[in-house]
Amino acid sequence: MKCQSCSKPATVHLTDISNGVKKELHLCQGCAEKQHLLQQQGQLNLKAILQALIGQHVGEADELARLTCPQCGIKYMEFRAEGRLGCPNDYEVFRTGLGPLLKRIHRATRHIGKTPRHGQRNAELLRELMELRRRLQRAVDAEAYEEAARLRDEIRKKEAVDES
Repeated sequence: MKCQSCSKPATVHLTDISNGVKKELHLCQGCAEKQHLLQQQGQLNLKAILQALIGQHVGEADELARLTCPQCGIKYMEFRAEGRLGCPNDYEVFRTGLGPLLKRIHRATRHIGKTPRHGQRNAELLRELMELRRRLQRAVDAEAYEEAARLRDEIRKKEAVDES
């Protein structure tokens, strides 16, 4: 395996698994020393390794851990432990932490809702029937009785399909 920095043969292999996500770092001896991942005599520098693997996320986690809702008093870490928010204001207070969480769980950050499959078909049929009834009324008003009879038959046919 080659070093991810300079393409020399990698001799230092680090693996980090957090929240089910696996991150690997493969470096040669020289690059590992440059990044201060190795202490004297080839020993691993754990602090530097963690900083290299999860560096920017550590600051965000500390910031989130200190957040508290001013209305209900729940802390972000309490929410993480319990899995429940204390009030609607928490969505705004914990927005930075909730956004990625909601996106991962629900594939979206905004709830749109669902429509039953048969409901969509029924709604479309109702729209068609309303339009046919409007046209029927116009035909009757215009005394176009043949057109009115045709529309009446079409309405009855659609209503019979809807009932079955």
